[in-house]
Amino acid sequence: MSHAPTTGPTGIRRHDREIVALAVPAFGALVAEPLFVMADSAIVGHLGTRQLAGLGVAAALLTTAAGVFVFLAYATTAAVARRIGAGDRRAAIRQGMDGIWLGALLGAAVAAAVLVAAPALIRLFGASPTAAPYGTTYLRISALGIPAMLVVLAATGVLRGLQDTRTPLYVAVGGFALNTALNVALVYGAGLGIAGSAWGTVIAQCAMAAVYLAVVVRGARRHGASLRPDAAGIRACAQAGAPLLVRTLSLRAVLMIATAVAARLGDDEIAAHQIVLSLWNLLAFALDAIAIAGQAIIGRYLGAGDSDGAKAVCRRMVQWGVVSGVVLGALVVLSRPVFVPLFTSDPGVRGTLLPALLVVAVGQPVAGAVFVLDGVLMGAGDGPYLARAMLLVLAVFTPAALLVPVVGGGLTTLWWAMTVMMAVRLLTLWARARSGRWLVTGAVRA
Repeated sequence: MSHAPTTGPTGIRRHDREIVALAVPAFGALVAEPLFVMADSAIVGHLGTRQLAGLGVAAALLTTAAGVFVFLAYATTAAVARRIGAGDRRAAIRQGMDGIWLGALLGAAVAAAVLVAAPALIRLFGASPTAAPYGTTYLRISALGIPAMLVVLAATGVLRGLQDTRTPLYVAVGGFALNTALNVALVYGAGLGIAGSAWGTVIAQCAMAAVYLAVVVRGARRHGASLRPDAAGIRACAQAGAPLLVRTLSLRAVLMIATAVAARLGDDEIAAHQIVLSLWNLLAFALDAIAIAGQAIIGRYLGAGDSDGAKAVCRRMVQWGVVSGVVLGALVVLSRPVFVPLFTSDPGVRGTLLPALLVVAVGQPVAGAVFVLDGVLMGAGDGPYLARAMLLVLAVFTPAALLVPVVGGGLTTLWWAMTVMMAVRLLTLWARARSGRWLVTGAVRA
């Protein structure tokens, strides 16, 4: 690692260049899945409110089924970046291959479980009798794409750790374009309705996974890294990712509780919630692009033994996150007249949607700091703390959300509860960042 200054104007400019070089391309890959869901919502929304309500529950379940394993990307990024910082590229790629094999195995198991349990899951999470059949159809077909989704997560983590976020950008843009084209063709052209939307997304996800695998395999062969599955390496990846799995399950539980509460408020509310949640996810991934850059940069700094550089880039990324949150919040407010008609023409859904969007806009600066600090600690391999902190957040949010039908206020009150949840997350993450206990150096975090 070079000894270039990490503070002062020169250091700040250097960190800015590093963050921008990784964060801008990372945004494209990060928003791929939310954009898939938003495209599906826009296309299915014009089929009717029942179809959109069914999609709302199914999409939340599907995103959870794959999203709980996001550690395949985050933990792999941190581990690979540490080895890059230590100068061992071959070991970095071998680490990534173990993550890809783990993703494929987990994806097959999750897909099988979702296929069997789809009707029960749709009912459990509060879909109305009129919306449930559409939700079941969408969820069962989309489950076939889960293995590809998890392979994409792991392979993306490998490339990020190698400080390459451009390739994921190109794949994400191609995947989104293919998904949108297939959805339009199959939903309207072929007349398949909501089933066509699900099939289009599955095909696009499989195509993305194939491209990622081709890139990673080529790199492994170039540097002499083995492509064979290694049982010990796969187990090590699973053990390293376990705390992040707990963290992500807790976060997903927050989102699923919110969706279940919205579903019980009525079809208009769950349809509006699906649109708001799609936008919230898109904004979150936009902010997380800075955090992804931080994972790769901080992992590299700590792998090279440069804790001062890691602290400096952390401070700078938090500033970027807050400013980005302010900008995104303003864009949400200004774009509402254009944004809302793209997703629904139902007056009831629109009336429920508009005030909830304002709440989302107000919370974006807090979200910016939260996602950045979350990414910093992931990049440092501080998974156990993140798991404990998110369990605390879940304990605070759950009673607040369940009280929404009692206190009234509908979807707007529910999204205020979500904003409070983000504020609690910020307090826990800020306290850890200030402590410095995450600054553990070396090629492997002890």
